Amino acid sequence: MSPLDAVHEVARELDEAGLPSPRVDAELLVADVLGLSRSELYASDRAVGDVELARLRALVARRRAREPLAYVLGEWGFRRLVLAVDRRALVPRPETEVVVERCLEHLRELEAPRVLDVGTGSGAIALAIADEHPGARVLAVDHSEDALALARENLARTGLADRVELRASDLLAGVEGPFDLVVSNPPYVSPEEYPDLQPEIRLYEPYEAVVGEHVWEQIARAAPDVLPPGGRLVLECGDGQAAEVAEGLAALGYDGVLCTSDLAGRDRAVEGHRP
Repeated sequence: MSPLDAVHEVARELDEAGLPSPRVDAELLVADVLGLSRSELYASDRAVGDVELARLRALVARRRAREPLAYVLGEWGFRRLVLAVDRRALVPRPETEVVVERCLEHLRELEAPRVLDVGTGSGAIALAIADEHPGARVLAVDHSEDALALARENLARTGLADRVELRASDLLAGVEGPFDLVVSNPPYVSPEEYPDLQPEIRLYEPYEAVVGEHVWEQIARAAPDVLPPGGRLVLECGDGQAAEVAEGLAALGYDGVLCTSDLAGRDRAVEGHRP
């Protein structure tokens, strides 16, 4: 069997299983097993060996069961980084990259900014900021020891341990500032919405990282204790929630409240600064 034949076969299986993007998933799975890029699949004339085929079938079975592709592959790209991912934390998503972009915009003119990432999960936001701002020092907190263990793996993987600190904390409890910027991608799905989410989320991603109501408000109320005047708060929010979050930040006294859309055109990042 050639790599392209394998792609066709896997795509057919995933399509029959009702997967939303069977061809792309097939290319990524076959490429991972063979150690090739997606484009190399179309030029390679090598045969898929028996051992490789067995591994591919095992991965396909996991994806057919609606395990997130990122978990099946064991790593996932986020901005300039490739991070280890598994069921201990959420899969880093493209919409969160917009949140990082907003953070970097505010930090650009600061030589050595201090940043607090609340609910770091895999460490994606904290590590991306440190990776792209060479002077930034980031404290990343999470209440989940499992998530922190995964974040430590990514800290070692990215070589940023000299500028990123990981710590167990329930939101901002016990955290002392000052920080130039506080950022968070908090849980924002309501319990009522949860049963309607896609199986990849419901069956595999950690419930406590997905479901939460007004967690953003808890963070926004606590953030002024660690932000100096002019310090910025940047929050990710769910589809359709930006207006409520923006109004809430203004009511809490934040100035310059702004919403930014993700690549799909949905308002995703909400921010404001302490007066």
